[in-house]
Amino acid sequence: MLHRFYFITDRKKFKKPFLDTIKEVLDKGIRLLQIREKDLPDNELFKLTEDVLKIAEGYDAKIIINSRLDIALLLNLDGVHLPENGLPIEPIKKKFPNLIVGKSCHSLECGLQAYQDGADYVFISPIFQVEGKAPPIGVEKLREIVNKLPLPVYALGGINKFNVQSVLDTGVYGIASIRYFLD
Repeated sequence: MLHRFYFITDRKKFKKPFLDTIKEVLDKGIRLLQIREKDLPDNELFKLTEDVLKIAEGYDAKIIINSRLDIALLLNLDGVHLPENGLPIEPIKKKFPNLIVGKSCHSLECGLQAYQDGADYVFISPIFQVEGKAPPIGVEKLREIVNKLPLPVYALGGINKFNVQSVLDTGVYGIASIRYFLD
């Protein structure tokens, strides 16, 4: 069972030290975290992930890492999240059936393909305007996608306390965010 609120890390957007922020989010009740620190060298990302695992002990949280199947396996993480043009899902699920595998998608077609390939969930994004990202799809398009995908859909991108209800009203499975859970 996947949790409905999915926190994605980005230490550059944190106001507090990284591990303090992780503890704060866990204390708020978030139990699904993705380590997404794409700019870190391999050894630093590995160490940071180990540190997150230590902090998350006792919280019954699921820890997922962005793109790094190798680190997910070495540290026995709960899952790996793949970018739209990342590793193929099917061979990962075949070899590691208990590993949670998610995929970032920007269209219904991508979501349907992810489902066929065995993904456990997808992100659909961006819902609202986010600087440096593709044009937003909006809540109506999100609703269409949610109604046509037979797997959990997390909405991502520009979600805040003013628009979160309109996102939830689409029937989306959950909310994925960096900033939303920090406020």
